[in-house]
Amino acid sequence: MGKVAFNALAAGVKRAAVIGAGAMGGGIAAQFANAGILVDLIDIPGGDGNRNGPAEAGIARQVKTGGFMSAEAATLVRAGNTEDHLDRVAEADWIVEAIIEDLGAKRDLYARLEAVRKDGSSVSSNTSTIRREALVEGLGARFNRDFVISHFFNPPRHMQLLEIVSGPASDLAGVERLRRAGRQVLGKTVVDCRDTPGFIANRIGCYWMAMAVLEAQRQGLTVEEADAVISAFGVPATGVFGLLDLIGIDLIPLVWGRLVETLPATDGFQSYDLAASALSQQMNAAGRLGRKSGAGFYRKAKDGSREALDLAAQSYRPLDRPAKPGDLRDLIEGGGKLGTYAWTVLSRLVTYTANVADEIAHDLPSIDTAVALGYGWREGPFRQADRVGADYIAKQLAAAGEAVPDLIAKAARDGGFYPKATRAGTTRAAVLAENEAAVLQDAGDGLGLFRIKTKMGVFSPEVFDLLDHAIGQAGGRLSALVLAPGNARAFSAGADLARFLELAEDPALLDAFLARGQATFAALRGVPIPVVAAVRGLALGGGCEVTLHADRVVAHAEASFGLPETRLGILPGWGGTTRMFQRLSDPATGMVGPAAVAARTVDLLLPGPMTRSAAEARALHLLRPEDEIVMHVDDVEPAAIGIARAMAADYKPPVDALLAVAGPAGMAGALNATRAHHAAGRIDGRVLAIAEDLARVVTGGATGDPSRPMPEGDMLALERAAVLRMAARDETRAAMYATLKR
Repeated sequence: MGKVAFNALAAGVKRAAVIGAGAMGGGIAAQFANAGILVDLIDIPGGDGNRNGPAEAGIARQVKTGGFMSAEAATLVRAGNTEDHLDRVAEADWIVEAIIEDLGAKRDLYARLEAVRKDGSSVSSNTSTIRREALVEGLGARFNRDFVISHFFNPPRHMQLLEIVSGPASDLAGVERLRRAGRQVLGKTVVDCRDTPGFIANRIGCYWMAMAVLEAQRQGLTVEEADAVISAFGVPATGVFGLLDLIGIDLIPLVWGRLVETLPATDGFQSYDLAASALSQQMNAAGRLGRKSGAGFYRKAKDGSREALDLAAQSYRPLDRPAKPGDLRDLIEGGGKLGTYAWTVLSRLVTYTANVADEIAHDLPSIDTAVALGYGWREGPFRQADRVGADYIAKQLAAAGEAVPDLIAKAARDGGFYPKATRAGTTRAAVLAENEAAVLQDAGDGLGLFRIKTKMGVFSPEVFDLLDHAIGQAGGRLSALVLAPGNARAFSAGADLARFLELAEDPALLDAFLARGQATFAALRGVPIPVVAAVRGLALGGGCEVTLHADRVVAHAEASFGLPETRLGILPGWGGTTRMFQRLSDPATGMVGPAAVAARTVDLLLPGPMTRSAAEARALHLLRPEDEIVMHVDDVEPAAIGIARAMAADYKPPVDALLAVAGPAGMAGALNATRAHHAAGRIDGRVLAIAEDLARVVTGGATGDPSRPMPEGDMLALERAAVLRMAARDETRAAMYATLKR
């Protein structure tokens, strides 16, 4: 068993079981495994001689579709079947049921689980349509106490929302344990819902989709026009018609039909019965089921162009998407058919949500969080309403003779659903120093937070200026330093490529740029205080190199690390090549001898490694075993701060290492694999030349001596000289310009 995600075991779930190995069940099991938790995945017995076949197929599906963050994670899932292995759930702290949406089948399974599960374990259902009250009926006090609904969204690895539905008899400590595990183990934002049909996200989201589709048809909009208007709401680029194509139009009778059946006749959902609409029935009858069938509201023509469905004629025509509108209120006030449609969608959405808010949720933020995360919106319906103006919405409704729900009227009086005086926001730490590219903040007790403010966190001279200033405060004003994310997308994407190309016109300027990066990163590594990198999003190129110089890295599980420089024709030149060689020289990596280490460094760096998860980065030694992986993205920075403070008590900086190198005689061994690929025609001469440049650096250059260890500074000089040599090549610059144009 590998290392468990940071703070995961503290949640109280050390082992899990999932019953049902379909796309959802398999994905939930994979996410437990991604955190390092052992999990049993159990399904019905197979009938082909392999009784664990359905569960094994579920694991294989997750491997194929990317549900696992690493190959190691897949080994933590044990396949089984409900006839031979249901007793395994006795080992589980959390048992998740993810079988078909059939009340009888679920209740039969629960009765069997009750006979084998241990006291204090939690049982949950991933149902999206059945109320908790119906699921627990007649199953006894013990089951009622330990059972909740845990509604995940697909795919479980990537969708952050987890809706929890408990009941009046629920064990509060058990529910709190699942909330903690949902966040710390599974990386989810947990929202508590009331026990109502569709819970929060699907109740509002499905209403919005049905209403937006049927109103577009009623008002005579094309699917492209409707989706363009919908983009002004801050929703994904698919729009509403494209989203239905993605979900599958064949699910309309099942999902929307079920909600219409279970909601009362007085509910506003009944006004937009998408399942019973002629449009839904026509689409399903024609087999236009969306992406799964190759055609829905949109399709790809034989020539590769996109086409859209004419809603009236029920035939396809060339795509004619209008320009995306800007501000939502400006669109509404602009009038016309697009403005009228925008107002209809907004007013119906906010009115319906206000009318059912108390029924479905405990507070307004829960609704906004659930809808935004469940459907990928920039903000939920009440925050959208505040952006347009709650008072404006109330006045427009009243002027049209429509009822103004009490919640909207109150918001209009109060200055919004989230009045400015009480709106939640991130408390900004005191600023110690700042320029246009970066900021150094005071987190208290001598801990500094360094954030890059440039686009995608690229390193500019001004970033280096402030980082040098922060380094100068080490041991004085600062007792610890956290390199914190400056934006949600990127910790740092490294050097500005356009700036690099400008500098490459003058070798002296480029050399100074490389020398400065090396000097700053080396100084960061040598400061007398702990430096911890808190990574979310991308850490590429120089952004990855700076993490290689930190004492510890705390990374979000989905963070992407990479040293892609060789893809452009250069090598990591701010100490990254030297750091990777040193890291691979550690006997714990399994490399023995400088020639083997050099060969491994070339083989690792030559493809320009890019990872899709922090676990993959650890497998490539871009992260060390002692670095931490955090499952919830918002917990990365607090974890890094806590670790930095703990390290500060007895911190001793690393000493400069002497590197054992193979010398010129080791060049051939370092290039064995690459030359074999070249001889077989798998790589061209350009890639071979890059490998040779790499090999010269990590074998110590022309003067490298196996009998005399090399100081780090000497390898850094080789690294810098190699980049200068490589950047002068026409093919390197061509690759860089091509990258900029993409």
